[in-house]
Amino acid sequence: QVLLVESGGGLVQAGGSLRLSCAASGRTASTYTMGWFRQAPGKEREFVAAISQSGVTTRYADSVKGRSTISRDNAKITVWLQMNSLRPEDTAVYYCAADRLGMSTSRYAYDFWGQGTQVTVSS
Repeated sequence: QVLLVESGGGLVQAGGSLRLSCAASGRTASTYTMGWFRQAPGKEREFVAAISQSGVTTRYADSVKGRSTISRDNAKITVWLQMNSLRPEDTAVYYCAADRLGMSTSRYAYDFWGQGTQVTVSS
């Protein structure tokens, strides 16, 4: 089993920025497509961004496209999500996940999940 640990969440004012990090145990995570999801209270977990094994191909939800960047460093087995121009509707628990199928927007396609990190954006 792959262990994923998120960090970097916190409280930020609207218009601010955060960079979320996800560290993976072992070396197997470097062979997976990696994704970020988020879940607000009372809502279903939704897709945010995904990145291919090589890091060349990325995919974003419309809600964050143009103001978020996903990247990875396979040597360090780390995935980042840079979020700029944050809005109150971005408030959620953010999870990183590993997907062997590749670049899926469905949470059901992912095999491993981190514990989540809270992002709160104030008005």
